[in-house]
Amino acid sequence: MTIQKYFILAVTFLLLTPLASPAAKVGQSPEGMRLKPGATGELCLGCHTAFKETLQQASVHTPLKKKNCTGCHSPHASDRKKLLAADQKVVCFTCHPNLLPANAVSTHSIASEGHCIKCHDPHAAPYQNNLIKSGDDLCAQCHAELKEKAAKAKFKHAPVAKGCASCHDPHASTKGPALLKADVPSLCLGCHKPDRPNFSKQHMNYPVTKSRCTDCHDPHGSDLGGILYNTVHKPVATRMCGQCHGDASGATITVKKAGTELCKSCHAPLIKAIAAKNRIHWPVVAGEGCLTCHGPHASREPKLLKAKTINLCGRCHKDTILRQERSLSKHEPIQKGECAICHDPHSGDQVFSFKEEPVSNLCNSCHDWQQHSTHPLGDDIKDPRNGGSVQCLSCHRSHGTEFKKLIPFAKSSELCTQCHEKYKR
Repeated sequence: MTIQKYFILAVTFLLLTPLASPAAKVGQSPEGMRLKPGATGELCLGCHTAFKETLQQASVHTPLKKKNCTGCHSPHASDRKKLLAADQKVVCFTCHPNLLPANAVSTHSIASEGHCIKCHDPHAAPYQNNLIKSGDDLCAQCHAELKEKAAKAKFKHAPVAKGCASCHDPHASTKGPALLKADVPSLCLGCHKPDRPNFSKQHMNYPVTKSRCTDCHDPHGSDLGGILYNTVHKPVATRMCGQCHGDASGATITVKKAGTELCKSCHAPLIKAIAAKNRIHWPVVAGEGCLTCHGPHASREPKLLKAKTINLCGRCHKDTILRQERSLSKHEPIQKGECAICHDPHSGDQVFSFKEEPVSNLCNSCHDWQQHSTHPLGDDIKDPRNGGSVQCLSCHRSHGTEFKKLIPFAKSSELCTQCHEKYKR
């Protein structure tokens, strides 16, 4: 047979062979498999008998209910677990393509990463929407600390008792951060009506309807009345809003002075002491000043910090936090987010605003270096690389390295020969 005839036969075969349907990219349609009459689904159940009991549960996944196992699984072979016809995310999103809107403001990482089975059973479950646990118990698998805190709170927030889904969308939100169904204050005003006399009275008649309620109130519950955060700025606690704000009768809320100038009204000695140091942390003097790191009303954190220290510092010093995460040896203060153990967050006379100088004295507050090493340290011992004194940071990197003991080289010999060159090999 000539090459031309082979070519004609090949083309004819391709033209007569039907193209795979879009559904075949994930699973295969039972209609195209020439199954025995009446065998759809029943054929699988002949071996997978446990699924007959599964089908009796309250919520059954539609493909299984229709006994269309090949909607998700390949009937013959697969390079994925459970004979999945495609990656899990692809399989789920084939039928649920609009689960994560393109214009989402916030997304649940479990959903966006395609880990659907962490919340849903792909076959059947006793709970609606194939959830593997009931609403709040399911959320508590990852957010146990938050659920425990809400349960212990002296003052409860009613929507929390109804369930997380009262305020949050479990997959994504197009309207607010943290999966909120609407952004604050719109979400809050759905229940808290500002035209009621008590609402106005509690807010000292200030027009707060455009303010972020979560600047003052803990939406998950608190030990303070009005579910205020547990750390409250004194003027707020004493209902003396007028110390900082202008007349409450205006259409908007105003402040008497901007930034640090306003804080000076009460904290003048502290601000004066901060300004007297040689090195001032730039957020203190830039932008909003004190309000860069501290909330003016209330906070979950001590000292009215806007977030946990490691997250707050990480907003500007992200590289330092990432370095610690990659580090083979973890430095405990950074791992715990206690940056202020070594650094003064406002200002200092030492380089990097270290709280003590020399650095070896600072390190010695946690580490007895004399028990750790016989290497001499101090002003009399000079580092030949830079002429400075030999101290702990001459050999160690306090924020971490990819090697053991926070040293910047894979082997101790590589570190030592940086100064002791005659021992290089």
